[in-house]
Amino acid sequence: MIELSEVTKVYPGGVTALGGVSLRIDRGELVAIVGPSGSGKSTMLNVLGTLDRPSSGTVRIDRYDVARLSDASLSALRATRIGFVFQQFHLASGVRALDNVADGLLYSGLRSSVRRERAATALERVGLGHRMDHEPHELSGGERQRVAVARAVAGEPAVLLADEPTGALDSASGAGVMELLRDLHAGGTTVVVITHDRDIAAALPRQVRMRDGLILEET
Repeated sequence: MIELSEVTKVYPGGVTALGGVSLRIDRGELVAIVGPSGSGKSTMLNVLGTLDRPSSGTVRIDRYDVARLSDASLSALRATRIGFVFQQFHLASGVRALDNVADGLLYSGLRSSVRRERAATALERVGLGHRMDHEPHELSGGERQRVAVARAVAGEPAVLLADEPTGALDSASGAGVMELLRDLHAGGTTVVVITHDRDIAAALPRQVRMRDGLILEET
């Protein structure tokens, strides 16, 4: 599903965020990429999600060589194959949960009625079928993150990238979100969790440890 070969990312000023990283993630895996601040894991997320192109090396997502794709093709790949969940929920205030999720499908080419149908299904899937008409300020932190997860999976992506998905939550809500990610993985979604929390990483089947832009080990 994901293959990186000798990938580097060097920013202006000579700052090296990735120093020649090779990584393979197979279809259906549940993986943690773990490391402290400044380890390169956020840059790794951007590269895995095709939000940023590498300075050198090869990135393949679902067999597509990212370097050979135009910006429009990359946008299409993200819209159809990759879902994103961030630490901050990025929900529109004053907009009910159903529409927050449906709006994530605006660029899918689907009719409005189909987008809303898929949004309702995704909210049911994350256990929020009874909260569809609630706005973000009426939801708990854990519920807002579940809405964000529903938005990420409404388009049925092959890959879900979760960037510090429990960072803004208390321990109980965070545990609930991690259980949800495990359920999505059990349903066939490839899930990659980027985190600095070693306890969260240790609870997942595979851990990729990073420091200073390099992969130190895999367990």
